[in-house]
Amino acid sequence: MTPLHRHEPRILGSLPGPNAAEWLKRDHRVMSPSYTRAYPLVVRRARGAMVEDLDGNRFLDFTAGIAVTAAGHCHPRVTAAIRVQAGRLVHMSGTDFYYMPQVRLAERLVAIAPGPDPKRVFFTNSGAEAIEAALKLARRHTGRLRALAFLNAFHGRTYGAMSLSGSKPMQRRGFAPLVPEIQHARFGDLDSVRTLLRTVCPPEELAAIFVEPIQGEGGYIVPPADFLPGLRRLCDEHGILLVLDEVQSGIGRTGKMFASEHWGVAGDIVCLSKGIANGLPLGAIVARAEVMDWPSGSHASTFGGNPVACAAALATLDLVEARYRANAERRGRELRAGLESLKPRAPQIHEVRGLGLMIGAEIRSAGEPDPALRDRIIDLAYRRGLLLLPCGPSTIRFCPPLCLSRRQVQIGLRLFDDALASVDARQFLPSGYPS
Repeated sequence: MTPLHRHEPRILGSLPGPNAAEWLKRDHRVMSPSYTRAYPLVVRRARGAMVEDLDGNRFLDFTAGIAVTAAGHCHPRVTAAIRVQAGRLVHMSGTDFYYMPQVRLAERLVAIAPGPDPKRVFFTNSGAEAIEAALKLARRHTGRLRALAFLNAFHGRTYGAMSLSGSKPMQRRGFAPLVPEIQHARFGDLDSVRTLLRTVCPPEELAAIFVEPIQGEGGYIVPPADFLPGLRRLCDEHGILLVLDEVQSGIGRTGKMFASEHWGVAGDIVCLSKGIANGLPLGAIVARAEVMDWPSGSHASTFGGNPVACAAALATLDLVEARYRANAERRGRELRAGLESLKPRAPQIHEVRGLGLMIGAEIRSAGEPDPALRDRIIDLAYRRGLLLLPCGPSTIRFCPPLCLSRRQVQIGLRLFDDALASVDARQFLPSGYPS
């Protein structure tokens, strides 16, 4: 089989191809309609930043499985760690027993998490579970009931995480009643937070403020320089816990291991997932030891901190710390500069923003957000061999694997430029999903 990672994108015919189309029909018969598929891609294999579908079409992946495969698809060192651990121990439940990979990973996370205080770790299976654990811990530790989050935030789809989110009506519609006593302020606006504390959310009753250092699903929004430090000061003043949702922005994606490091801010609780195990299901909360004071049995997870997932995470952290964190900063700088250079001939691009390889290009027409235009551009990029995803009202997110090469940045920019140039000259093609 041809080494996939050495090849450029290659589209052999119309998309989806015949083999992919058959699997789309099978999927349509049995899978939940709640899934959100951006285009009809059926993946057969992937390596590095390259993906191949069932018909031999090859794509440059600027999605990383929604910012998950930090070290790249099927990195040989991560794959080797998975194989070795799977031959030793697959499961024994860290809730009830002890095993070395879980302890080693906790020690590693405690060592790299920002802030000088001693810390402890609780493992989950996902980012949403990490948020749920953080909400439970914050309420129990403080004895307070209220929580504050931000408009346009996305923290997950389980009930507590969904109640903290403020991104899209579809994510809440039909699921009321939600978890009570959660207020939402405007992201990046400290005065909005202060107004809530003066009016409907007494600070002495507020357990925690939940915030993404950079909003992900909300549109890859980078806050003003004083926002996170200001939240830290407010929390310290009123005895409120600052919970940093680093599920998408953490593990090197922004050029630092944690996005909050760009502002010199440490959270009382940090939530992690996505890139931590390079594709295996794993999440964690890393909290100050003083905060993680809940007693035995108050919270647990059968599969959280699975030994195979922990082994993958240890290998991933090695790679990200040694090589890919710095590479994310370099390649991100090149990608942002390249996107900015397209703006003079692509008026659809209203703004380019982000840090490292967490970059958003906001698409507008006539000065207004245009989600339909954004989606057309993504579809046209897909048909040229570039995989992208939407976020926010009308933003295209660029979140490739952190192993991205300079050549792949150039290829991605060329394919994106082609999609932009053709968006007004070509009738939009339907995605080809089975009816």
